[in-house]
Amino acid sequence: MWVRTLISVLCALVLGLQYALWFGKSNVIDLFRLQQTVSSLQAENITLRERNDQLHADVNEIKNRMEAIEGRAREQLGLILPGETYFQIIPPDSSDGVAND
Repeated sequence: MWVRTLISVLCALVLGLQYALWFGKSNVIDLFRLQQTVSSLQAENITLRERNDQLHADVNEIKNRMEAIEGRAREQLGLILPGETYFQIIPPDSSDGVAND
C-alpha cells in the first residue's frame, strides 16, 4: 500500500517538475527565444564592430594624411582649388524610351 502512495507521489513530483520545466518561469521555450535573441545580437554586434573599425581607420587616415582630408573635401563637399576646371559628366538616362543595343 505504501508503495502505491510512493509511486503516486513520485509521479506527481515528476509531473510538477515537467510543468515547471516547460511552462513555468524561465522555461525551456524562453531559453530558446533568448538563444535566438543572443545570436541575432551577436551578428549585429559583429557588423557594428566592422563599421567601427572602418571609422577608426578613416579617422586615423585623416589625422595623418593631408591628401586624405583634401580627397574627402573633393568627394563630399565638392572642393575645387583655384586654377582648376570642374567638369561634370552626366550619364545618359536610360528611361527616355530609347533602346541602347
